Amino acid sequence: MSGGQPGLTHIDASGEAHMVDVGDKVETTRVATAEGHVRMAAETLDLIRAGNAKKGDVIGTARLAGIMAAKQTSNLIPLCHPLMLTNVSVDIREDANLPGLRVTATAKLTGKTGVEMEALTAVSVTCLTIYDMAKAADKAMEIGGIRLLEKSGGKSGAFRHPEHGK
Repeated sequence: MSGGQPGLTHIDASGEAHMVDVGDKVETTRVATAEGHVRMAAETLDLIRAGNAKKGDVIGTARLAGIMAAKQTSNLIPLCHPLMLTNVSVDIREDANLPGLRVTATAKLTGKTGVEMEALTAVSVTCLTIYDMAKAADKAMEIGGIRLLEKSGGKSGAFRHPEHGK
């Protein structure tokens, strides 16, 4: 591509999708953090905070679902490599300005390929689980803002979303 932009790594010269060969890459510590949110009615947030959702502990269940999802990323995204993650953390915080819940997930490993997709998958499934757990009270909830915040390690080096920290 022109302008120094990298090409699409999962597309070969003939335009076919393929898995990237990471065999010759150097193992480094790789960390990625992603975020997203679930906007909901203030009453729904109150219900979750009080632990009165019909399906039970929304926050605890959603956190566990996100961690489990990160570990299954290669089964969900066709060209992702199966990875031996060393850590996945999911943080869920109230945000009265939405109103709703903000989700942040961090994935880590020492390996030959990055963990961006694992962090993004953790956030996505955490948000979906929040929706599922609270939909009886609020079907109008909105999932959004899912993005990579930052990543480190590997040949391409560090990345920080331009709006992260604003």
